[in-house]
Amino acid sequence: MSSKEKSSAVAGSGAALVPKLRFPEFEERDGWKEIPLQKLARPVTDRATTGDADNVLSLSGEHGLVLQSEYFGKKIAGDSTDRYLKIRKDDFVYNDRTTKASSFGTIKRLSAHAGGIVSPIYKCFRFQSSENPAFWEWYFESGSHDPALGGLVNEGARAGRFNISVTQFLSTSAWRPDEAEQKKIADCLDSADALISAQGRKVEALRAHKKGLMQQLFPRPERVENGIKIPAETQPRLRFPEFEGAGEWEPRTVGSVCTSFSGGTPNTSNPEFYGGDIPFIRSAEIGKETTELFLTRAGLENSAAKLVKKGDVLVALYGANSGDVAIGRIAGAINQAILCLRSSENGAFLSHFLTHRKDWIIAKYIQGGQGNLSGEIVKSIGLVFPSPTEQQRIADCLTSLDDLIAAETRKLDTLKTHKKGLMQQLFPQVAEDDA
Repeated sequence: MSSKEKSSAVAGSGAALVPKLRFPEFEERDGWKEIPLQKLARPVTDRATTGDADNVLSLSGEHGLVLQSEYFGKKIAGDSTDRYLKIRKDDFVYNDRTTKASSFGTIKRLSAHAGGIVSPIYKCFRFQSSENPAFWEWYFESGSHDPALGGLVNEGARAGRFNISVTQFLSTSAWRPDEAEQKKIADCLDSADALISAQGRKVEALRAHKKGLMQQLFPRPERVENGIKIPAETQPRLRFPEFEGAGEWEPRTVGSVCTSFSGGTPNTSNPEFYGGDIPFIRSAEIGKETTELFLTRAGLENSAAKLVKKGDVLVALYGANSGDVAIGRIAGAINQAILCLRSSENGAFLSHFLTHRKDWIIAKYIQGGQGNLSGEIVKSIGLVFPSPTEQQRIADCLTSLDDLIAAETRKLDTLKTHKKGLMQQLFPQVAEDDA
């Protein structure tokens, strides 16, 4: 009998479950057994003592258990930590507050630190030494325990917290393979995670390299150092060999080298204006190849929306994306939150230059970083331009680096998708009726 057939046979009996994907050496073994967590783990009840106050940990859904002093830059716990729970490496902490990422709360293992103390609002527990803590971390991460927790959720939960005690948590049952299979699964997923981390570091290193390169390839704007105002540079600190000694770059405003326009939004209450074949580009989509919304021809003609071409320089004016710049990758329509720039100079060069200057632009033209840019502000921005040939050389260099970063980011996304698929296959799919 295959693993899939065996899974179907035992799942209905409630006696055992078998994952869809099993390592060859475990193919003929019995299915995973259902067992109450209280037989595998016990509550952690140790209290903080004098000297523990500097090791306060917080639970982050993304980063796990982190030192408050490092994560927040300060300790945010109150002066009294005598009621805090003292945990050690491989202990688990459960926060029963629901989040977008965790419908039934967040469960994390302490793995990055030897120990610490946590708020008594958390539920803490420790597995027996015979259990593999890394396996159980992946078990909870996979969502395999969600059906069991769903059975505990009470209607009196308030403010997104389920009010589940550690005793109630441990009264739930989990599906457990033997120790050898636990280790194999944990090692596999740990390896996948290590690959993801390495790829993530590679992407971040490339981004840092690009940032440093841009600082060298573009002249610096006016700035203040040690209370002294330093004028804007007219030459970069790094030039390609063929342009060394080519002289200063020419000062110009964005408005002097570009034609520009913004768009508008068709009446959202009129269904005849949406659902067509014209991509409707919004500020968070300026560098993307897809859009969430599409306009009809009637929507375009009965609004201030304007058409842009692939290759136009698009600047986000409003909201969280204010100051973002990208080369448009598709033809479509834009709304009022986007400024289109059509340059008589090299568009890719202009896009890279404005991207490099984003922080300076926000600091100079938007008070305290709060507010919006406008077309007039963008057109008034002063930059310096080299010859068209040098513009192209810089644009080609940075665009190639962008392409490399995009390719490595796709690899990172593929690895994350692969790991997610592995987790879905390596753990049995538990229905609420089986929980």
